[in-house]
Amino acid sequence: MAHADLAAGIERLVLGNGDGATEVASMPSKKNQVLVSHGRPPWYGEDGQRICDAFVIGVAGGSASGKTHVARQIVKKLGSIPTVIILSQDSFYKYHTPEELELAHANLLDFDHPDALDMPMFAACLADLKSCKQSNIPIYSFAEHQRLEETKYLYGATIIIAEGIMALLDPALRALYDLKVFVQCDSDLMLARRIKRDVHERGRTVDGILDQYLRFVKPSYDNFVRPTAAHADIIVPGSNNEVAIELICTHIRQQFQERAARFRHKIAIPHLYLPLSSGASTPECKLEDLDLSVLPQTPQVQGILTILRDQTTSRQDFYFFADRLATLLAEHALQFLPFVPKSVITPVGAEYHGQQPDTQFLCGVTIMRSGGALERGFKRVINNAPVGSLLIQSDFETGDPLLLQAMLPNYVRQRHIAEQTWVYLLDSQIGTAAAAFMAIRVLLDHGVREDHIIFVSFLVARTGGISVLRGAFPLVKIVCGAVDDHITEGWLEGYKGKGNTEGLRTKVWLIEPGMGQIGDRYYL
Repeated sequence: MAHADLAAGIERLVLGNGDGATEVASMPSKKNQVLVSHGRPPWYGEDGQRICDAFVIGVAGGSASGKTHVARQIVKKLGSIPTVIILSQDSFYKYHTPEELELAHANLLDFDHPDALDMPMFAACLADLKSCKQSNIPIYSFAEHQRLEETKYLYGATIIIAEGIMALLDPALRALYDLKVFVQCDSDLMLARRIKRDVHERGRTVDGILDQYLRFVKPSYDNFVRPTAAHADIIVPGSNNEVAIELICTHIRQQFQERAARFRHKIAIPHLYLPLSSGASTPECKLEDLDLSVLPQTPQVQGILTILRDQTTSRQDFYFFADRLATLLAEHALQFLPFVPKSVITPVGAEYHGQQPDTQFLCGVTIMRSGGALERGFKRVINNAPVGSLLIQSDFETGDPLLLQAMLPNYVRQRHIAEQTWVYLLDSQIGTAAAAFMAIRVLLDHGVREDHIIFVSFLVARTGGISVLRGAFPLVKIVCGAVDDHITEGWLEGYKGKGNTEGLRTKVWLIEPGMGQIGDRYYL
């Protein structure tokens, strides 16, 4: 049979195969996806140290066996799950020389041999993601047969699904998996799927696909891929696999529940749940023990705080004076940056010996959304620094923080630069300190040094979670406009979210006297 006739027959086979085939054939090919449904819960304890890794699933199988489809079905079946990353082994093909590129375009280069993949790099990236660090994944172009210069930033996974034909071959990779899956599929169906995928998505010809399949793909499957099924914890059929996927999802849900770290209630009222520090005779935390840098309480500062605390203050006035206080705080925080001498010539021709910040990399990170009230003040003081954001909200059911989105500056995304970067971390107040815990932990996971973090806030509750935060991260500098004495349970009206679709009252922690819901007052 001619290759063209065979391709037409195979296309009819794929589209008429039933449950799995049509979906796989029509699904767009997207590698290294980050899927977020309800946020990343805490992965650390009240001491600030990591207590659990991401849950990693290795999915192997022949080319076009349905590995990506199985991975996506797992995500779909899990439903309301935290952040999931689907990491494809296809991204880790080695960089090709001009001679190798010539062979690749002639379908004479073996992409199905283990030597074609950069296994150490794959294991290193996966190890970083598993240990809750960021990773920059290479991007491979199938049309050009080449690894591109740019990379894809990935971070924040609770569950990682690593899929590829050789996913179970390397012992270093297998050691990282919490669950190993092999997708077993009929060889005729795999060939049919491969032809349709490569023609539609990768611009290949049928002749080239068949020649490559017979020359490289089939021998590789027999010699390297199929034997790795012996390492799998579970073997999943390439189609009609709903029962197997449900079993996998049940196991993942159980593991996720066992790894949950819930401690916000402990840090909200630390003296009720956590042991007193050595030598302490009272649960009341003394201000001098917190090592805070409080803005000098000048008449100007006290006047601004009075206006901001007044619930009758107009939005326009609140906006203006919040920006003014944020500017003063950003200026006050400059003292924690390193400085070096600098001499300048003044307009009258005289020489002046002064100082300038000795920071090659400096950026701001806002904890959304109330932290946005400090962003304008930061930009007024340091107008050339990039600003990123972390979206952290409370889970309605547990009260624990959830990391919903991380839009961090490039300085922080690259670990070799993050180690030299100074970060202004901006949030309007530290009450229970739950959001502060998560934000600091995110920066540390990216490689930012603890003593390079300057946390800037309008208010701090002395009897809230600040004492636990200082114990966990003693090298972080905390700059605030004022320290309030009390934190109490209260109610937030009309919140709608998971488990509270009708917008009923939600229990929250309130600083007294405080400033109310600063984000709402600033933006609404």
